[in-house]
Amino acid sequence: MEYKDYYKILGVEKKATDKEIKRAYRKLARELHPDMNPGDKRGEERFKEINEAYEVLGDPEKRVKYDQLGSSYAQWQRMGRDPSGFDFSQWFAGGAPGGARVEYGDLSDLFGGSGFSDFFGTIFGQPSQRTQATFRRAGGARVRGRDIEHPVDITLEEAYSGATRELEKDGKRAKVKIPRGAKTGTKVRIRGQGGEGTGREAGDLFLVVNVLPHPIFERKGDDLYADVPVDLYTAALGGETRVKTLDGEVVLRIAPESQTGQTIRLRGKGMPRLHEPETFGDLYARLQIQIPRNLTEKERALFAELAHLRETK
Repeated sequence: MEYKDYYKILGVEKKATDKEIKRAYRKLARELHPDMNPGDKRGEERFKEINEAYEVLGDPEKRVKYDQLGSSYAQWQRMGRDPSGFDFSQWFAGGAPGGARVEYGDLSDLFGGSGFSDFFGTIFGQPSQRTQATFRRAGGARVRGRDIEHPVDITLEEAYSGATRELEKDGKRAKVKIPRGAKTGTKVRIRGQGGEGTGREAGDLFLVVNVLPHPIFERKGDDLYADVPVDLYTAALGGETRVKTLDGEVVLRIAPESQTGQTIRLRGKGMPRLHEPETFGDLYARLQIQIPRNLTEKERALFAELAHLRETK
């Protein structure tokens, strides 16, 4: 069984005071907490090591026993003996005979791993409740939970009217409102639903909005753009056509001699502004003149006559 040098793990001298030990532990706990270093497996192992070390050195009775063990182990090494041959049996927790290992509770919920080392379990038995209490309250590493981002798709219609999404966590469901005017990149904050904190509040969950493309409307900020087909005769002579908007159809007046690509502004028919849902952007209708197809012989003759008139004008 490998001997654990808890003083070295915490980076303190063997003569360190209780305050110095606690100060070193707090500093390392803040630096190595998994929520501050997501995905860092080595950091997680170090985090477990410092909590194990503090469980021993932060407890007067365990520290006395550990110091006695450490003195014996150091003397064994000074005598030139093989460290692997050191007899730990007299130090077993509760004086367990015959080298029987003392089992201890699984701390995976607390540390995200398999708990303390075999060395700790064999020498000290089950970790005290003080470890969890110290770790979770102000006496341990006071670390706010990590914020979490989660993408959510909505349609342009939902961005216009507002939307809801149902979330489930720990068997509980909650409805989250996505405000009117939300854009791609808008973040909807849900307090306290992120990563769990230690001695402090949990982090927040942020729904990151992605507005899906629309088959008719192109969005630019709070304004909308749409291609509006107009027949040749209305474009030439003027008239009216119906235009779809996100809150229904409206009548668009077409001036005589309108051209393809010409833009007509419809005030207030765009998107509601985020945080100002009663204020709207505009809709820009881009005219697309439609040339008639499948002309009859009479229609062709009339177009030819029109062309002749334009040539002789």
